[in-house]
Amino acid sequence: MHKPVLLKEAIAGLNLNKESVVVDATLGGGGHSSEILRIIGSKGGLIAIDRDAKAVESFREKNDNINLILINDNFSNIKKILKENGIEEVDAILADFGLSSDQLDNSERGFSFLSDADLDMRMDRSQKLTAVDVVNYYSEEELKKILWEYGEEKYAPMIARNIAETRSKKPIEKVSELVSLIESSVPEEYKKGKIHFATKTFQALRIEVNDELNSINKFLKGAISILKPGGRLVTIAFHSGEDRITKNTFKNFEKGCICPPEFPVCRCGRKSLISIITKKPIVASEEEIRENPRARSAKMRIVEKK
Repeated sequence: MHKPVLLKEAIAGLNLNKESVVVDATLGGGGHSSEILRIIGSKGGLIAIDRDAKAVESFREKNDNINLILINDNFSNIKKILKENGIEEVDAILADFGLSSDQLDNSERGFSFLSDADLDMRMDRSQKLTAVDVVNYYSEEELKKILWEYGEEKYAPMIARNIAETRSKKPIEKVSELVSLIESSVPEEYKKGKIHFATKTFQALRIEVNDELNSINKFLKGAISILKPGGRLVTIAFHSGEDRITKNTFKNFEKGCICPPEFPVCRCGRKSLISIITKKPIVASEEEIRENPRARSAKMRIVEKK
């Protein structure tokens, strides 16, 4: 069953009322959206977005609220999506950058290394690039870079080399084939760690296939621009790269004048657009982590539009 991460903290951070117009930019399993709908009731409105058509249709089947708009699109297009629906500003925006449990548990999607499937990993099944393409056609150097930068995999050189050698004889197409290859590329002590030895490689490939970091960067800028004054943006990141982009973007938008200190008056005209509510990210409690291990790496940040 899908369990939304940091649910209470997210709802509190959004600062909702009965008339709030809210965007859930990453619908997923719908846990956050369901709670948002309960709070805003019939006077508010929710725009829920997901690039996974199945997630959108699944939520549509369970909800017939007249104040709900469901959109199958990449959340990086948030400004365009709202404009097309006649909405200029919103009171609150939520984005959970992680995969939903429904996606992870779907054995056909290839996100999880715990069940065998084709190496797919597409959030949007209509796009062409899959994990099979990345694994079989990216150069060894490109693979090493992706595994290191997106997965922080310290054995990236060995894994990339083994992938290159293996695919020269036969294409790597199944989850089980890649897991076995990773297993033979890392030392025994690495296999006894707290996380599965394939976790970081699969994470890196998923991020590359879905161009996730670029999407987050575009989304954050668009989201801040469409918030009303006093509106809140709440983000939940699960990967250091996601959190770093979020942190740096928020700092940049909070910054005002950037003129040299020797200037007697401001000439740049730059103004601070947001206030950072969370000076340090909010993390899950030990109790939540016990109930939902996915929450262990979650970091929530909250900003308010000026």
